[in-house]
Amino acid sequence: MSSKALDGKVAIITGGGTGIGAAIADMFADHGAHIVVAGRSLETITEVANRNKGTAIVCDVSNFEDVQGLFTKAQSITGSVDVLVNNAGIPGPVAPIAEVNIDQWRKCAEINLFGAMYCMREAARIMCEQKSGSIINMSSLMGIQGYPMRSAYTATKFALVGMTEAVAREVGEYNVRVNVLLPGAVSGENMDRILEKRAAAEGKPASEIEKENYTDPAALKRWVSPEEVAKAALFYASDASSAVTGDKMKVDCGRF
Repeated sequence: MSSKALDGKVAIITGGGTGIGAAIADMFADHGAHIVVAGRSLETITEVANRNKGTAIVCDVSNFEDVQGLFTKAQSITGSVDVLVNNAGIPGPVAPIAEVNIDQWRKCAEINLFGAMYCMREAARIMCEQKSGSIINMSSLMGIQGYPMRSAYTATKFALVGMTEAVAREVGEYNVRVNVLLPGAVSGENMDRILEKRAAAEGKPASEIEKENYTDPAALKRWVSPEEVAKAALFYASDASSAVTGDKMKVDCGRF
């Protein structure tokens, strides 16, 4: 793909300060985009924005006023918002449903689902008016297959797949595309924390859980890297996928 595949485009990446979000921000900037890195930690988003000559905007996606402010500021850069990567999310509680913490379950839905909806709402408003744009939602393999101990996360990620298909049908006539990525087990700090929680909840070593549940079931026998997810996001963001909408793509090292 051309190094200028996103030349001149403004791309918002929520949850852009770490992990998959930071990898996407780096890759989009390398391909010509002006990146708007959004997140709750000013320190982490500023680091990513500065190394890519982008813009850092503090935003809690579960707060609708924050989201409105994010899109207003992003649009003021060039007058358009060309790409949204709905990446902000949290793992949610790791527990059986009979014991799950209700407040943690609700918080997961507020960030992963309502936060994504708020961003899609504002992006669609701008993109339909300018008659162009690409929205990329970050779901998970748990968006197509339920997983024990992860009811909150699974519920939000299933919902994102359905929202993607619904909104793609709504905005297609305005030349706005909506697609969803389904990463498998992605290496990094977030996955390390999940392994720790599962080890505590299941009474097993984290290394055993990792091998049995994440790497061995994959055809490639390894983790997915954040950069590999970023490559898939670049495809959806660019004109290489100009006829692709309402689509879902697995990036999972072959966990089928």
